Amino acid sequence: MKKIWDFYHKYEEIINYLIVGGLTTLISLAVKYGLLFTILDAAVAMELQAAVIISWIVAVIFAYFANRIFVFHSKSKKYLKEISGFLAGRVATLVLEMVVMWFFVTLLGLDSNIWVVIWSIVAQIMVIVGNYVISKLFVFKK
Repeated sequence: MKKIWDFYHKYEEIINYLIVGGLTTLISLAVKYGLLFTILDAAVAMELQAAVIISWIVAVIFAYFANRIFVFHSKSKKYLKEISGFLAGRVATLVLEMVVMWFFVTLLGLDSNIWVVIWSIVAQIMVIVGNYVISKLFVFKK
């Protein structure tokens, strides 16, 4: 048990980020799939992008607070600077996700449910890595 605890302390920030990132991804995917498999249609480009944007908004709200508190333990009183940097980074990775989804689902026509799931997962992996780098280097720097 001590080895596990030592490992956790050594990599605490990365482990916590992966946990928060996983939860954020689950929230994002649940909202996106909930919309796409009920009231929106992935085959309609605008509806696909609407689902991506709505799921992004919900996930970003959760992610900011979870990252601030549990991952980076931010004590900054410069809330506006921190939030704006966090949002700017998330907008950049939102654009990345939208481009991936547009290219594979809309442009290439891979719009069946299974393809939507596959490309969403691929995009989310890219987004998680990008978000960590941006948060670590620019937003929650110590």
